[in-house]
Amino acid sequence: MKLVLRTLYVTLTASALLSGCGDKEPPSPEASSRPVKTFLVAGNAGGGERSFPGRIESTNRADLSFRVAGTVQDILVKEGDLVEQGQLLAKLDPTDYRTVVQDRQATFDNSERNFQRGKELVGDGFISRTEYDRLEANFKTSEAALATARQDLAYTELKAPFGGRVAKRYAEKFEEIGIKQTMFTLQDVNNLQVKIDLPESLLRSIRPGPKEADASNESRDITAFATFEGKTDQPFALSLREISTRADPKTQTFEVTFDMAAPKDFIVLPGMTATVLIDFSARLQNADTTQWVPLNAVVADSTLGARVWILDPQTMTVSSTGVEVGRMQGDQIEITSGLSGGEEIVSVGASYLAEGMQVTRMKPSEQAVPRADDPS
Repeated sequence: MKLVLRTLYVTLTASALLSGCGDKEPPSPEASSRPVKTFLVAGNAGGGERSFPGRIESTNRADLSFRVAGTVQDILVKEGDLVEQGQLLAKLDPTDYRTVVQDRQATFDNSERNFQRGKELVGDGFISRTEYDRLEANFKTSEAALATARQDLAYTELKAPFGGRVAKRYAEKFEEIGIKQTMFTLQDVNNLQVKIDLPESLLRSIRPGPKEADASNESRDITAFATFEGKTDQPFALSLREISTRADPKTQTFEVTFDMAAPKDFIVLPGMTATVLIDFSARLQNADTTQWVPLNAVVADSTLGARVWILDPQTMTVSSTGVEVGRMQGDQIEITSGLSGGEEIVSVGASYLAEGMQVTRMKPSEQAVPRADDPS
């Protein structure tokens, strides 16, 4: 009897313990945010002003080399030196070329004398016309050979084709150098170019000028300035030179080139960087709010209306807004109304969002390019 009671007590105690554990509800899982890829809509927000990282290049740049081979006899400039047009930069040993000139000179002198005698003899009938023609041909051949030898001798001196700065030297004194082997890189530092990469979406919103307008007319429509680190209070005016019409295959941006006069109070060299400030107000299509966004950013609502999801960067939540769409070009679609520019919209993952949902931006390494058959 005692054994039965003891067994019953143990059973009831275990049941009570299990029941007590069962009264506690399991903790609810923490809400997780959905990772998305975003796209910044370009437009007229901010008065048409944009800033871009720029890189400095020289208007004139040349890799200089000797047109003949030989041993470097003398180098007259150093890297970083400013040189003038026509200034002597380096010389090759001219000994062999002088010897050739002397040999060609002797051959020329002999052929010239024979030719002059032939003129007298052919007139008196002492030599045939054929023999005279041979003497004339030898004279002209030796004359050309002498001119070539003299030119090769002149090519042993390397001179600057324009004024600039010696950016790099590739050979040393007494070194053997071949034909067309680069000796110096010369850059014009008085006339500089500033290059930026213009996004495809912004380029689409620029109103083209008249066909007859030249680069100077276009530059009056686009006001651009360059500033440099430590000199941000001193902007330098830029003039538009050209806009590439072929996109970079990796970044899908278009290269824009501006001309800039070299600053007088501090040095700006090719390879340095600048910040380019551009006011597109005169060229942006202000008559409408046309934008171009990734095709996957546009989704359909229950009434088959087009919508995009806008990210609030403060709360990292999304909200949808209706848009009207137009043309399609590749993986881009035109938004004719609904966006004013400057919005950050969801470009990948839009189909899985809900109003007010918390999201996170994908890391660049996680933003794989979607396949054609993947859902947007």
